[in-house]
Amino acid sequence: MANAKKKTKTMLSSFSIILILIFGLGILSHLLPNAKFVGDTIVNGSGTVGATLSQVLMAPILGFENAVDVGIFIMVLGGMLAVVNKTGALETGIKVLVHKLKGKEIWLIPILMTIFSICGTTYGMLEETVGFYVLLAATMMAAGMDPLVGSAIVLLGAGTGCLGSTVNPFATGVALSSLPEGIAADNGFVILIATFLWLSSLLVSILFVMNYAKKVQKDKGSTFLSLQEQKEAEKAYGEFEEDKTSKKVVKLTGKQKATLIVFALAFVVMILGFIPWGEFDVTIFSKWTSWLTGEALGDWWFYDAALWFLILSIVIAIINNLGEKTFVEEFVKGASDMVSVLLVIAIARGASILMAQTHLDNYIIYNAADALAKLPELIFVPLNYLLHVVLSFLVPSSSGLATLSTPIIAPLASQLGYSVEVTLMTMVSANGLVNLITPTCGAIMGGLALAKVQYSTWFKWAFKIVVVIGLLNMFVLSLFSLIV
Repeated sequence: MANAKKKTKTMLSSFSIILILIFGLGILSHLLPNAKFVGDTIVNGSGTVGATLSQVLMAPILGFENAVDVGIFIMVLGGMLAVVNKTGALETGIKVLVHKLKGKEIWLIPILMTIFSICGTTYGMLEETVGFYVLLAATMMAAGMDPLVGSAIVLLGAGTGCLGSTVNPFATGVALSSLPEGIAADNGFVILIATFLWLSSLLVSILFVMNYAKKVQKDKGSTFLSLQEQKEAEKAYGEFEEDKTSKKVVKLTGKQKATLIVFALAFVVMILGFIPWGEFDVTIFSKWTSWLTGEALGDWWFYDAALWFLILSIVIAIINNLGEKTFVEEFVKGASDMVSVLLVIAIARGASILMAQTHLDNYIIYNAADALAKLPELIFVPLNYLLHVVLSFLVPSSSGLATLSTPIIAPLASQLGYSVEVTLMTMVSANGLVNLITPTCGAIMGGLALAKVQYSTWFKWAFKIVVVIGLLNMFVLSLFSLIV
C-alpha cells in the first residue's frame, strides 16, 4: 500500500523543471562578480552580467526562435505518424515482429542500442532520434516491457555513442578544429580513446537496460513508471500489445507491407541525409541528391527532413487510398499532438540563451582553468571531467562547448605537459554524459514526452547508470593519461 501511495505522488512537469532552472540561472548571474569590459569586449573570466527580469522572462520565448527548425520537423513527423497509424500498418507490424521473436524480444535491446550508438559515435545522432521514441516505446510495450525501456534504448544507445565520439564532426571534429595554433593532437590516439569510452559505456548500458527489461517482463509491477504514466502508456500504446488469448494469426496485408517499407525508407534516407559525408571525404552523394530539397545528402538538417517526411506521408496516403480529406484530418491531428513536445524543446533552448546573455559559461570555464593549473595530471583529469559535466548542463551543445572550452583548456594541458588528446576527449565524454540526463537538452525532453515518460522518472531511473558511466569514463581517461 505504501508503494502504491508513493507511485501516485504528483511530480513536477518538464515545463516547471525547465522554468525553475531558467529563473535559477538568472539569480545566479547576480550572485557572482560583475564582469569587467574593455570597450564592448568582456574581460574573460572577470565575472557575469546580471540577467534582467526581461531577459529571464524572454528566454523561453526566444527558445521558440532557436528551435523553429526542429519544431517544424517534429510537427511534420507527428503528422506522418498519424497517417501511418491510420493504415494500421505500424500496429500490425509490431505485433508480427513480437510474435516472430517468440520470447526472444529481449535481444532487440543490444541490437538496437548498438545501432543507435554507431550513429552517435559517427555523426552525433541525438536530436534526430526524437522520432524513434514512439516506435520503440510501442514495440517494447508490445513485447511485455514498458516505454521506459524503449526510451533507454534510444537515449542510452545514441548517447553512449556521442560520449565516445570517434569521428563525430560536431563533437570531436569541432574540438580538434578549435585547437589554437601551435597546439597539436594525434587524431589516431583521439579515436582510440573515444573507442574505449564508447564501447565500455555501451556495454554497461546494455546490461543495465536488459536487467531492468527482464524484471518488467517477469513482473509488470516492477516497472519504474508511476501509475499515471502507466495509464498514459496504456492509452497510447495498449493497442500494440499482442493478444495472447487470441488464436488468430496476425498478418500484414500487401498495402501494409508497402507502407512499412516506405516508412522505413523515410528514416534510412533521413539518417543518410544527416551524416556529414563531406567530413569523411565521401563525395558520392554530392552531385545527384540535391534535387529534392536543394541540399545534397550529408548537408540535410531539419527543414530537409521535414519536407522528406511530408512527401512520404502523402505517398503512404496514396498507397492506402486514404483520400484527401482523411489524409489532411489525420496529418493535422498528428501535428497537433506534437505541440506539447515542441513547447518543451523550445523552452529548454531558453536556458542556453540566457547562459550566453549573462556570460556565466565564460566565467566558469576561465576560473576553473586557473584552479586546474595547480593540480597533478591524475587529479587534473577527473576534476576537468567534473568541470565539463557542470558546463554541459549550461551548454548542452557539443559543438558549442567545444568552441568555448578547447581554446582555453587544451593550451593549459599542453603547457602543463599533459595529454591534449585526453583533455579533448574529457570534454567530449563529459558533455555526452550530461546529455543523457539534462533537462536543457531538447531531444531528451521531447523524446520522453513522446514516449509518455516524465523527465523526473527518467532522471531517478537513469541516475545510477549515469553515475556508473561517469566513473568508468574517468577511469578510462586517467588510464590513457598514464600511457602518454
